[in-house]
Amino acid sequence: MRVAVLVKQVPATEDVRIDDATGTMIREGVEAELNPLDLHAVEEAVRLRERFGASEIVALSMGPPRAAKALRSALAMGCDRGVLLSDAKFAGSDTLATARTLASGLRREGAFDLVLSGERATDGETGQVGPAVGRILGMSPLAFVSAVESVGDGRIVVRRAVEGGHERVEAPLPAMLSVVKEINVPRLCTLGGRMRARRAEIPVVGAAELDISDDRLGLAGSPTRVVRVSYPHVVRKGRVLSAKDGLDAALDEILGVLESRGIARGGERA
Repeated sequence: MRVAVLVKQVPATEDVRIDDATGTMIREGVEAELNPLDLHAVEEAVRLRERFGASEIVALSMGPPRAAKALRSALAMGCDRGVLLSDAKFAGSDTLATARTLASGLRREGAFDLVLSGERATDGETGQVGPAVGRILGMSPLAFVSAVESVGDGRIVVRRAVEGGHERVEAPLPAMLSVVKEINVPRLCTLGGRMRARRAEIPVVGAAELDISDDRLGLAGSPTRVVRVSYPHVVRKGRVLSAKDGLDAALDEILGVLESRGIARGGERA
């Protein structure tokens, strides 16, 4: 059994900025890390090998050259190899263009029985890429997976988190699993794992090496665009009523405000 894990490097801070002209996130100068929800996908891939056996676990990411840091984190946790899809032509990709690129990268690496991803990326919050990759590759797309019960004989049985509870689903392999964080608790990396990850060579694959045309990549291949960016402004002004000049005076003022808005009726105060 061969397993792949899709991981993404995301900003390590909530203080992110958007380019008003292109509608894309400005990532330069922002501290980055492995998407926290992808940690659960990496952990589950390693656990699946421990439970059911796997000949190889490949971590795949799309991003700028520095996204190799996220792949090294996955290697430190137990993945065997990391592959980075990086090219200026990938810039500005929406979820569909990203899914196409990742799916092409997976095809290049050969056939996989299972592909895992986190439920969503914390910078985009869409949850679309994982299932889209599965659909493009003709895999069984299983989203919101909270437990893997069994894998074997060309079938997989999982438990999915749904509104109001869980459901048990059986599907044929190969399958794409988008996992939720309740599926496991990610392990801490060992010193040996970190050293191995630091020494590992991470090949970089460009657009020319993928079986996909340029008009289906990046901004050119993205059917959805951010056409306008606006920022919320707080316009409400509050009033502070102090009881330092007397509690009765403050209560009278509060009641007066409520009565003026039809919220309270006048009357004697107990």
